Amino acid sequence: MNKQPLLTKYNLSGLKLSNRVVMAPMTRSRAGEGNVPTDLMAKYYRQRSSAGFIISEGTQISQQGIGYPWTPGIHTKDQIEGWNKVTKAVHEEGSNIFAQIWHVGRVSHPRYHNGEPPVAPSAVKPEGQIFTANGMKEFVTPRALQSDEIPGIIEDYAQAARNAIKAGFDGVEIHGANGYLIDQFLKDGTNKRSDKYGGSLQNRSRFAVEVVEAVSDAIGSDRTGIRLSPVGRNQGISDSNPKEMFGYLLEQLNDYNLAYVHLMEAISDVSDIDNYPTKVTEYFRNIYNGTIITNAGYDQDSGNEAIENGTADLVAYGRLFLANPDLPARFEANAKLNDQDKSTFYGGDEEGYTDYPFMSQSTEVAAE
Repeated sequence: MNKQPLLTKYNLSGLKLSNRVVMAPMTRSRAGEGNVPTDLMAKYYRQRSSAGFIISEGTQISQQGIGYPWTPGIHTKDQIEGWNKVTKAVHEEGSNIFAQIWHVGRVSHPRYHNGEPPVAPSAVKPEGQIFTANGMKEFVTPRALQSDEIPGIIEDYAQAARNAIKAGFDGVEIHGANGYLIDQFLKDGTNKRSDKYGGSLQNRSRFAVEVVEAVSDAIGSDRTGIRLSPVGRNQGISDSNPKEMFGYLLEQLNDYNLAYVHLMEAISDVSDIDNYPTKVTEYFRNIYNGTIITNAGYDQDSGNEAIENGTADLVAYGRLFLANPDLPARFEANAKLNDQDKSTFYGGDEEGYTDYPFMSQSTEVAAE
């Protein structure tokens, strides 16, 4: 039988990946006091190190960037030391890991900011509620960032990247997706600014490009990736023309020789919305020239197909990797997959985190 495309090797900016199966970034809310990564987190990532490449859960670049309970940061000495245990575990198992560096912007609550509202490009309130340590809370209207505050936040991204390298990461993924700060600048539903960071395609993409430049200058463009969700509508975020906005942005990113761009497919039906591509990676593949990771909704067959037909170079799996720590081995054996326990996704202990069984603990293998 021919080797599955997912299980072939890949050279990612000099990192020699054993396969093209990527562990997607997933918030699990298991960090300890001070948002410090724990020994249990190191065990969790070690278990999943058969992935050719791992992208960490979202990791705050600053206190201002926090939006959820028990999520790790990478802006204090203790946090860096905690992450060092994780990266050491992954490297001991022969895999590679980037830190996803994260600022949530408006997707937060005053409880994390000494009673002050979270910040955003513009004072546009998100839809719905946010998860906190004290249960679900209503979103609040964020405070619009002043122009002279923005360079400091860009430097926070750059410093987080330096901290990540110090913590032993192989590089960083800038979180520009899922309705968080960079995404809020990109999309005109949340960016109502009239300064150089709002209005035109060039202006709305300026913050993202300046973050990419700052991080690339800090650690090298070959150790820098970025995640984007062109058609994502998290917390009510929207754009009038994602084809145009993200086509423009990806043309700019072609100039930076990044490690990769990580594109998210639609997680809800967007076929009836004008200028929303239904096949995101396929559409933007014609614009972006470098390595592309695709994510959202893939199984074994569709992942193999995406690589075989050239749509993507690597495929990231979230929930499948959560419940199947040995996912590449299961793909190779066409083995039955564990089911996910949604009740244990966020917060808690070992249950639903490090207690999912490996294939060696099961004899159920699908017929060839």
